[in-house]
Amino acid sequence: MNKVILLNKRPVGKPVLSNFKFAEAEMPVCQDGEVMLKTLYVSVDPYLRGRMNDTKSYVPPFQLDKPIQSGIVAEVMDSENSLFKKGDFVSGALDWKQYQTSAGKGLNKVDPSGLSLSAYLGILGMTGMTAYLGLTEIGIPKAGETLVVSGAAGSVGSVVGQIGKILGCRVVGVTGSEQKANLLLSKFKFDEAINYKTSIDLREAVKKACPNGVDIYFDNVGGEISDAVMGNLNKFARIAVCGAISLYNETKTPVGPRIQPIIVTKSATMRGFIISDFSAKFPIAFTHLLAWLKNGQLTYSETIVSGFDQIPQAFLDLFEGKNEGKMLVKI
Repeated sequence: MNKVILLNKRPVGKPVLSNFKFAEAEMPVCQDGEVMLKTLYVSVDPYLRGRMNDTKSYVPPFQLDKPIQSGIVAEVMDSENSLFKKGDFVSGALDWKQYQTSAGKGLNKVDPSGLSLSAYLGILGMTGMTAYLGLTEIGIPKAGETLVVSGAAGSVGSVVGQIGKILGCRVVGVTGSEQKANLLLSKFKFDEAINYKTSIDLREAVKKACPNGVDIYFDNVGGEISDAVMGNLNKFARIAVCGAISLYNETKTPVGPRIQPIIVTKSATMRGFIISDFSAKFPIAFTHLLAWLKNGQLTYSETIVSGFDQIPQAFLDLFEGKNEGKMLVKI
């Protein structure tokens, strides 16, 4: 039988394991024009939390008693589609199933030589694209400027910081443990790292780490961390809002500082985005990321959990900050 993970019930606040349901289905059969896929790696990402709500957004919500979907790397086990052959490896947005069929729409072949297949869900996938395009299209970095990244030890944040360094910025990362702060400094070569959990006055900590102020803020978390960074913006600062993981599980709208006076007085630009906004520029982003990866200017971290049954728990662990870099499940 084929294992499947369904949305059992919609979460209220922080998701728990009972929001998911394991089921079994018959093994699919490859029909004309289809490929049979075996799941190898599953990406779990914070944005999936929003799809668990029954609300209108930029992507349709997951349906109850239907499979959850995310980025997956799979192997083609059988093909009745002329574009793919048995033994190909592909990535795409697919169901949380051990095996499934696809008509091929949205599937991209990936090269297994030289790089781990998991890289195509991270540094060379949505993670890398989000980091590169969010920073370059909205942050518009210039050499000598100061870039602050929240959620800096996560999959996107760690890449944003490295790209900032490549482009000549001074880079400061905000993270939630001494271990992660040390990782930012040692592996990812950030200039400064702030542990927000041990900072008594976070706004003052940002000021100390950014003596020349903040020119670019890449926001992955929102909340009080972003409040502290906003208080240190320079004139004409640019803010790229990628995510707000600190707020995803709130059941009431939090009340915080009103940022409009800061935006006005600093003539700052603040823009939220989703990666598909920049889909036309994926090829150039991929070219840069691959080149930097191959020449050693760019590196990445992965937290890989093993076992299909561990997918829901790996997703929940994101909200506890248990990942360093990209969180993946290897099947």
